Amino acid sequence: MKKTSSEYMEQTEEYVLHTYNRFPVVMEKGEGVHLYDVDGKEYLDFAAGIAVFALGYKNEDYNQALKDQVDKVIHTSNLYYHAPLAEAAKKVVEATGMSKVFFTNSGTEAIEGAIKVARKYAWLKDGSNDHEIIAMQHSFHGRSLGALAVTGNAHYQEPFKPLIGGIKFAQYNDLESVKAQITEKTCAIILETVQGEGGIYPAKAEFLKGIRALCDEKDILLILDEIQCGMGRTGSMFAYQQYGVMPDVVTVAKALGCGIPVGAFVLNEKTAKHSLVAGDHGTTYGGNPLACAAVSTVFDLFEKNKIVEHVKEVTPYLEKKLDELVEKYDCFTARRGKGFMQGLVVAGRPVSEITSKALENGLLVISAGSDVLRLVPPLVITEKDIDEMIEKLEKSL
Repeated sequence: MKKTSSEYMEQTEEYVLHTYNRFPVVMEKGEGVHLYDVDGKEYLDFAAGIAVFALGYKNEDYNQALKDQVDKVIHTSNLYYHAPLAEAAKKVVEATGMSKVFFTNSGTEAIEGAIKVARKYAWLKDGSNDHEIIAMQHSFHGRSLGALAVTGNAHYQEPFKPLIGGIKFAQYNDLESVKAQITEKTCAIILETVQGEGGIYPAKAEFLKGIRALCDEKDILLILDEIQCGMGRTGSMFAYQQYGVMPDVVTVAKALGCGIPVGAFVLNEKTAKHSLVAGDHGTTYGGNPLACAAVSTVFDLFEKNKIVEHVKEVTPYLEKKLDELVEKYDCFTARRGKGFMQGLVVAGRPVSEITSKALENGLLVISAGSDVLRLVPPLVITEKDIDEMIEKLEKSL
């Protein structure tokens, strides 16, 4: 017998460690850009599982590819070659313009790998273990101890110290503050091309280009975190491609697998040749046949359905509608973002009040930081979906 929503929620709270304050809804299925709860209520999804479900729900080509792979083999370990790994790796490397990829299970693990790459690269140069990494204030890179160490938010860090050492913080979009932190020990600079959890802040062109020049001058690795802003979300396959800047390492996840847990860190040729070797890093599940089949299919469907072009085409309409909201409502003071990664700055009321009301009205939106309403919908939304979102959001306000 099917349980009620309340029973599912009570059972979850009884058995699952309470590390999330979940919305009071039990999701059951999805189709297109809508989710449905166990009571059959429909929700327009402008959160996409936190920027994950880029292709929308119930995409038949995607689902069939995964079903076909399940019937072949799901897991073999990295002790053996398999065809999906070869196919997925080629597509990731070509899309990033890099040289080599390592598949992980998550974005956090991709960050951990990138940190190890930077430390090994520096260690090979001078045999020293006292190198430093510069990260950004208000950044978010994950919750494991390494990723947390480069996350510029004391609230997340405090209970778990000591974290890994040798991390300094600079101000995002302030090149002089980065320069002030550089020493002869600096081995890497890590930042999000568009800050996500910190409030939807795109990097300024002069800032990103200035950091690239600093890294070139001093042989420092530039690590760009594109876990949220990558995979077409900003109107190019990766956000850094809009700046004419290439990283030494880029981290990817979220929409890389469109729901299957998979991440990756990707290295340019110089870094790949002078960092990790056999025995330095590993993963049991990372890059398994099912995950790689998902990655490979995602790239195929992005190309087939012209996803990046669609984002670029529809973005002006989304931005226009959001700008109109800022003009109309005092509670919105600004809009920030790129492509389908947008934030509305909220004043005079908690963001949670808006997200809760939106849920009641059948709209899924989330927050970023303490005062930003975040919109990261599936990349297949249309102008009609945007109009529906605006209508539901206005009703919620």
